[in-house]
Amino acid sequence: AGLFFVGYILFEVPSNLILQRVGAKMWIARIMITWGLLSTATMFVTTPTQFYVIRFLLGVAEAGFLPGVLFYLTLWFPTYRRGRIIALFMIGLPLSSVIGGPLSGWIMGHFDMRHGLHGWQWLFLLEGIPSVLLGVLTFWLLPNTYQQA
Repeated sequence: AGLFFVGYILFEVPSNLILQRVGAKMWIARIMITWGLLSTATMFVTTPTQFYVIRFLLGVAEAGFLPGVLFYLTLWFPTYRRGRIIALFMIGLPLSSVIGGPLSGWIMGHFDMRHGLHGWQWLFLLEGIPSVLLGVLTFWLLPNTYQQA
């Protein structure tokens, strides 16, 4: 986890500067696609060094997502509604832990050694694919501003 946060912290500000320059649609989609690809790539890790590199790159890839989404929400919602909207967004983290933990255990147990892959490899594959697909949808469907909606 440490190397992830090194990459995340180092690239959070540059990531948000780029977001302001290229727009939320493109940059949030890029973040989602990149983290999905890197999560999927974790299934191929065979050495500690490869793991460390992937974790650092995953931090770089995810840098700016949370502040970027919060910035995006400020473009859409007036000040008096932002607290509720941001709370609804933030509740996703604990909900993902409640759902993701048991689901991850089930995936690792159910898929272990299917098609020659260990359960942990399936976990990274099945975690990465939705991120890539949702990133592509984000690019095609998310307007940069409410005026473009």
